[in-house]
This record gives sequence, structure tokens and C-alpha cells, in this order.
Amino acid sequence: MATETAKRRRSPAKRAAITEAALRVFLREGYTRASVDAIAADAGVSKRTVYNHFRDKEALFATIVAESSTAVAEDFTEVAARHLDAPADAASALAAFGLEWASPSSRRPDHGALVRLLMAEATHFPDIIRVWQETGPEPVYRGLAARLRAMADRGLLSLAEGEEEAATGHFVALVQTPATNRSFFHTLPLPEAEHREIVRSGVDAFLRLYGPR
Repeated sequence: MATETAKRRRSPAKRAAITEAALRVFLREGYTRASVDAIAADAGVSKRTVYNHFRDKEALFATIVAESSTAVAEDFTEVAARHLDAPADAASALAAFGLEWASPSSRRPDHGALVRLLMAEATHFPDIIRVWQETGPEPVYRGLAARLRAMADRGLLSLAEGEEEAATGHFVALVQTPATNRSFFHTLPLPEAEHREIVRSGVDAFLRLYGPR
């Protein structure tokens, strides 16, 4: 009976309401000022219900980071598959992929704000930084490296054995990072023409390094 009661207390619907409310409160108030009371009120649950699902505020924050990063990584997989799984040529495929992946009008605008918050709190929560890396950037980098390797195997790129990881880092630095930096993680609007030029010049530079010989 006690186990069934605990399961009812940890209902998926209430858990989802709590995490959605916590994201809103954290982004509005910042981590330090956000309170479990405010999160519970926003979610329409009791404070005890929050603690039935999450050990403390830090565990709730880590969960939000992990879930948001996982969702972004899943989005990346869809975008990469659409543009890079069977490309006719490297230049057009990488440009189309770069435009969609690094777009400031992302499907998940809250994620950029969450990453900014995480960066502001990084010295206090190194374990949560690792959670973010393991659920977001690392699987994204692995997925892109695998696709660049496959493109090289088809003769669309020139990569030495094992060079796909370095090539991935260069692609991100040339194509995604400039757009992210100029928009401050999508805080500021980036004109479409400027965004296209960032991607075009980045892909051009990447292909000068790794284009087919």
C-alpha cells in the first residue's frame, strides 16, 4: 500500500508540471532567488509534492538541464539526418545543415536562456555542467563526427583516419559558434542575411580544410 501511495505521489503529470514550472521560475528569477515555494505555486502543487519528486532544488535544476539538453540533442539528430545522411555534395548539405542547426530562431528558445543561466552558475555546480555536457554537446559532437566520417567514406570530404573528431570541432567553431556568440545564445536577433553569411563563410573555410581533393 505504501508503495502504491508513493507512486501516486510521483505521478508523471505532476512531475511534468513541476519541471515546466521550475524552468519558468529559474529563467525568471535565476537559480539563487528561485524558491521551491515559488516553483510549487507555479506548478499548482504543494511544496511536499515537489520534494516527493526531487531531492532538492539542485536535483530539480539538474533534471531540467538534462531534459532540455537531451531534447536539443534529439533535435540535432533529426536535422543532421535530414541534411547529412544522403547528401549529393558536401557544400550544399553542410550549408543547409548549418543554417538550420545554428539558427537563432531555434525550436527550443528556452534552452539558450537555460545555458546562459548554467554558465552563470558554473562555478557552483560543476556536476550539473557535466550533466549538460553528457546529455547535450557530447552526443551532438559524436553524431556529427559519425556523419562527417560517412561523408568522407563516400568521397565527399577528405579526412584522415580518426580525423572526424577534429573536423567536428572545426565545423562547430566555424559555423555554429560565431552565430551563437553574435546573438549571445540567441538573446539578440541575428539578421537572416548575417546568419547566412556566417554559415556560408564557415562552410567555405571548413571545405578548404576538409573538402575533397
